[in-house]
Amino acid sequence: MVVLESHEMDGYGTEKSFGRESQNSQYGDSSFHRDGIGRRVLDSFKRDPNMNMTPKGNLGADGKVFDVESAAQNTANSPLARKLKGRHLQMIAIGGSIGTGLFVGSGQALAVGGPASLVIAYCLVGIMMYCTVHALGEMAVLFPVAGSFSAYSTRFLDPAWGFAMGWNYALQWLVVLPLEIVAATFTIEYWNGGAKINNNAWVALFLVLIVIINLFGVKGYGEAEFVFAIVKVTAVIGFIILGIIINIGGGPGGSYIGGKFWRDPGAFNNGFKGLCSTFVNAAFAFSGTELVGLAAAETANPRKSLPTAVKQVFWRICLFYVVSLTIIGLLVPYTDKHLLSAENNADAVASPFVIAITNAGISGLPSVFNAVIMIAVLSVGNSSIYGSSRTLAALAEQHQAPKILAYIDRQGRPLVSIAVASSLGLLAFLAGANRDLQDEAFKWMLALSALSSVFTWLSICLAHIRFRKGWKRQGHSLKELAFTSQPGVIGSWVGFAFNSLVLIAQFWVALVPIGSEGQNTSQRTQGFFSIYLAFPVTVVFYLPYKLYYRTSVVRSHNMDLHTGIRELNIEQLIEEEREERKHWPKWKRIYKFFC
Repeated sequence: MVVLESHEMDGYGTEKSFGRESQNSQYGDSSFHRDGIGRRVLDSFKRDPNMNMTPKGNLGADGKVFDVESAAQNTANSPLARKLKGRHLQMIAIGGSIGTGLFVGSGQALAVGGPASLVIAYCLVGIMMYCTVHALGEMAVLFPVAGSFSAYSTRFLDPAWGFAMGWNYALQWLVVLPLEIVAATFTIEYWNGGAKINNNAWVALFLVLIVIINLFGVKGYGEAEFVFAIVKVTAVIGFIILGIIINIGGGPGGSYIGGKFWRDPGAFNNGFKGLCSTFVNAAFAFSGTELVGLAAAETANPRKSLPTAVKQVFWRICLFYVVSLTIIGLLVPYTDKHLLSAENNADAVASPFVIAITNAGISGLPSVFNAVIMIAVLSVGNSSIYGSSRTLAALAEQHQAPKILAYIDRQGRPLVSIAVASSLGLLAFLAGANRDLQDEAFKWMLALSALSSVFTWLSICLAHIRFRKGWKRQGHSLKELAFTSQPGVIGSWVGFAFNSLVLIAQFWVALVPIGSEGQNTSQRTQGFFSIYLAFPVTVVFYLPYKLYYRTSVVRSHNMDLHTGIRELNIEQLIEEEREERKHWPKWKRIYKFFC
């Protein structure tokens, strides 16, 4: 009996197997044979035949030569599965990063800075994010490669900086997983009877759930985030409507609130330092927005799906952050004792959303919102495995991490990287250990991830500025780009400058924090690194790599602007789309500009 296997190219250079056909040589008849589900599941974990376990590239006899070209080739040809659809990207963009930073962390920002500082900080960080995501979208549509922004830093800035940014981003998400799992266990304690069950049981349940979702591959991640995002978006929209009704006197109490809390106790708290202190809370709330760019490498058609997702970030910033937090500032005074009672980053009692509903005298809804907070926490945990595993795999493909992390199975899953990311979740079992030990351990893990996003966003803006310079230097025009950033290079300069200012402001706040009077040197030092730990960590990754490999800044005329472009006839496709847009009615042009 002769066994033949049928193969077909999927349009991206990836070979797909459709089954086996056993042919009887005596009678000439054939029958379709399909392996059992158990065998197919086991086979799916085998190495993808299209991947190279040893990434290509000559590192030199002494191992001290970094090959930028081979790094670009490896990330461009990564066998990651391209199964994300447009609806997945849109919901990741709209609700992907709505989590405890908004639902609970905004309460701390309100208590420290007051309602005016809260709205100002989130507006400014929102403007910066708008510029940053558009810059990322422009590069990701043209180069939907594995690693996304860390790969762009390597290609357009400096391999040493790309190495630092890649590991900085991977570590950010690696430590977020145990943090969010523990936070999810605290949401359970909100309900009567939840505290009677050992926390480790909930830790095990949540960790297994998140790992299983990610073992379903990128499609599993996309579907889970699609559902999570719908729940979170519905909750925020519902709260906005409810908040307006409560503010104008439609609540059970029937009293008009208006802007009285902006007058007493006031709009600002702790002056300018209070405003600066809220920036890190705002940055934490927006972290994860950049995942839409990371997902481009696993999207079936990023040229179509990504621009729509990027444009919708503007509406998410306006509606879900600015509007909802403006209402929070109208309904909750910054002196409310519950704002300062948070024992963790998922304490529903300290959520300004829950406080506003409770103060209005509405029963039942606080419990519903606690469930939303739990879903938001699990969503962030789900994203943490996705973000860290994809970044680790891309680093390995660029020779910047152990090569085993580049292992990708037949379903397009970076299996070893997922296993490494999942194993960090075991740290969540510290929740069942000594409470003081747990608080200390998680305080430093949170410190490691707090400012990491700001460095990532700064790097994205700078990479876009350098990319545009190289694009122009090598004789290209903006008409050749399928998607261009709406704020353009000016927006990237604004984003770069503002991210730099946030780092400076946080350095000042870390050096002389609010309420530091009477602290000794040891307490001040510990407080500084608990806020600013991400900076020395980035330096530790950057400088040794820079000195060892002696990398240099990538010059504009030497930039690789071809590797990773998915469509071969991109210019013809863009021209056809422009001709089609000329015949659109005016309303559709306006709609497509914003959405």
